[in-house]
Amino acid sequence: PLKNTIIDNFFVWSVISVIVGGRLGYVTFYQTIYTFNNPISIFYIWQGGMSFHGGLLGIIFSILIYSKHKQINFFQLSDLVSTVAPLGIFLGRIANFINVELYGRATEFPFAIIYPNIDNIPRHPSQLYEAFFEGIVLFLILFLFCSRTFAKKKYGLNTSLFLFFYGLFRFFLEFLREPDAHLGLYYNLFTMGQLLSIPMILLGVILYIKKSQ
Repeated sequence: PLKNTIIDNFFVWSVISVIVGGRLGYVTFYQTIYTFNNPISIFYIWQGGMSFHGGLLGIIFSILIYSKHKQINFFQLSDLVSTVAPLGIFLGRIANFINVELYGRATEFPFAIIYPNIDNIPRHPSQLYEAFFEGIVLFLILFLFCSRTFAKKKYGLNTSLFLFFYGLFRFFLEFLREPDAHLGLYYNLFTMGQLLSIPMILLGVILYIKKSQ
C-alpha cells in the first residue's frame, strides 16, 4: 500500500493540477478563437470557466510526474485518485446546481424545475442528474470493485472503469443539458462535452482489456 505521506504530499499536487488543467482546458476547448486572439484572457479567472476534461488531463500529468519522482506505480496512484474522485465530482455538481449554472434543457419531464434567474421555462435539473450518476453511482461502482483489484494488485482497472463510466454517463446526460451558448451543438447533435467524452470511453475500454489480462 502507498504510504500516507505519499498520499498527503500528492494532495497539493492534485489541487494545483486540477485548477491549472481545468482553466487551460476551458480556454482551449471552449474559447479557442477568443483565447487565440486574447491570450491574456487565460488569467481572467474572475470571469469563471473551468473544464472537467482539462482538469482530468492536468491530474493525469501530475500523477505521471509525481509517480516518477517518488518511484511508485502510476496506476496504483491513479486507481486511488479515480476511486475517490466521484466524491469531488458530486460536490462540484451540487455547487453547479446552487450557482444555477450548467442547467438542463427545456422539458415537460416530471422532475423538471424552474430556474427563476434564467427564465420561467421548466428545465431538466441536469446538475442533479450528473451528481447522482457521475458522483454517487460511479463511486459505488469503483468502491465495490477496488477491494478486489487492490487485493490482487491489478492496478489500472479502477482507472479504466472511471474513464469508461464517467465518459458514458457524461455523454448521455449531455443530451439533457443546455449546450454552451457560444458554442451550440456540433453537427446539430453533440456538445463539446460529448465530443471530449468519446476518447475517455475508448481509452477506458482499451485500458481495461489490457490490464485485465
